[in-house]
Amino acid sequence: MRHGFQRAVMPRNQTVYDALIVGSGASGGWVAKQLTEQGMLVLMLEAGPPRLPTRDFTEHVWPYQVKFRGFGNRQALLDRQPVQRLCYACDEFSHQFFVDDHENPYTFPIEKPFMWIRGRQVGGKTFCWARESYRYSDYEFKAANRDGYGEDWPLSYKDIAPYYDKVESFIGVSGSREGLAQMPDGNFLPPMNLSCGGMLARELIGKKFGWVVMPDRMANLTLVHNGRPACHYCDECQRGCYTASYFNSPSVTLPAAARTGRLTLVSDAVVSHVFLNAQGKAEGVHYVERTTHAHRQARAKIVVLAAGALESTRILLNSRSSRFPEGLGNSSGQLGHYLMDHFTLEGAGGFLPQFKSSQREPRGTPCGFLIPKYVNTDGQPNRAFLRGYRFDGDGSQELYAHAFGLAGFGSDWRRKVRSEIPYYFAMTVQGECLPRYDNYVSLDAEKKDAWGIPALRIVASYGDNEYAMAKAMRNDVMEILDIMKLQDRQPPGERLSVFGKNIHECGTARMGKDARKSVVNSFGQLHDLKNVFVTDGAVFVTQGCYEPTLTIMAISARAGDYIADEYRRGNL
Repeated sequence: MRHGFQRAVMPRNQTVYDALIVGSGASGGWVAKQLTEQGMLVLMLEAGPPRLPTRDFTEHVWPYQVKFRGFGNRQALLDRQPVQRLCYACDEFSHQFFVDDHENPYTFPIEKPFMWIRGRQVGGKTFCWARESYRYSDYEFKAANRDGYGEDWPLSYKDIAPYYDKVESFIGVSGSREGLAQMPDGNFLPPMNLSCGGMLARELIGKKFGWVVMPDRMANLTLVHNGRPACHYCDECQRGCYTASYFNSPSVTLPAAARTGRLTLVSDAVVSHVFLNAQGKAEGVHYVERTTHAHRQARAKIVVLAAGALESTRILLNSRSSRFPEGLGNSSGQLGHYLMDHFTLEGAGGFLPQFKSSQREPRGTPCGFLIPKYVNTDGQPNRAFLRGYRFDGDGSQELYAHAFGLAGFGSDWRRKVRSEIPYYFAMTVQGECLPRYDNYVSLDAEKKDAWGIPALRIVASYGDNEYAMAKAMRNDVMEILDIMKLQDRQPPGERLSVFGKNIHECGTARMGKDARKSVVNSFGQLHDLKNVFVTDGAVFVTQGCYEPTLTIMAISARAGDYIADEYRRGNL
């Protein structure tokens, strides 16, 4: 097994590392792999504890094996995790992967609610992420050049493509090759099969709209890959994975870095700020031990923030000095601004009567179907709004869930439950949020977390473009429900998802060529301080309508190569 790193103790004669990485998730794991494999001595600090499969993973636990039968101790979740419990994956089985909201507070205006879902542990949120792994294209990287809104990324698809190749080849991504400009193909393992409902959708939607309905592109293995076994289709990925058959950093990137002998990992280290030396360069970070609240410092020649978009920005904002009174790297006044998160219309679906059966569909998979972005690509403009959206969904037969909905008991009830298992078809549509200066984060003047570090105040809302896009999204979903001929049809919800709910927060330390309009360059290097880097979703300039994690890993791998090369040259 590749899990369960032990907590290291810092020596009294403190080592000065070549690089210090804050965060051990998707971004930090890739930076650590790149740096250690190129000879650098790396210290990684993680705010939370290690996770042990034998204690923390529950993907093979049935509802009848837990105290509250899968419904959870609702009062306990409400008391300690009132925000985290709103995430679909935070329940009786997997609440351990989410933070205690009382220890980790944040604030927002009451009229602009924000839902901040966080996972502080070795591996971050990679234990319970949805594993959707999509490449961005120049529809995202050069969006401003196409429609005139905002700024382009200071890199193109051509620049990042070799790192998409590197990441996919190492972690394993299953998918089908479709030849679409708006969703570039990758180095895929064989795709998972579509369900019966997915196959019907492919036929009907393809005929009606000309859209490709494909198996989702997932960081789940369909073959043995780099010593890890293929997915065994238990379909409870948000609860952990004993076999490491999907990507998480403690199973994939961190072991690769550890095998070099040049990685030191310190868990339960809550970083508060970066500190500078007399020459004005970053010298290391200050952190608080999570369990003892003891204050510590760690030193390195290079500091890399990979703690998640909002957490990395929080650390920068809190790193104040006479040289940077408004936060480290904030001479432009851009730090904290241009926060984005995807928005969704959810709840659409209905029953497919032709598929109900006493036999369940063979092996449910962790993969549904995906319809990539078509609106505002070449030949399909919509002048009511900028940018676009994509769809996902699946068909399923849920025997256990079906049982909850039927009255009765005993042998007659069991026969009824099994005689005609209903077949449900569901779908969601996800849209792009424009980067806007007035969506921002700052340090709260009064609220602090359990370790005395200023909490974030988050101010974010959707704009006219998102609401205009949502109308088109809803119309498309309703047309799809019509052509699928569903029974007991449910339309999508009227309201857009709460800002933050999709857990794809990006921006707030965006990259750019112009230091007056951005915080970091195309490699995540602060314009204001050359030995500090940000490599997570904070650096995104646009978000597109696709999940950001594969792109976060690709830009992290690219930044790692740049850091190692510049360090060898003596430029850092």
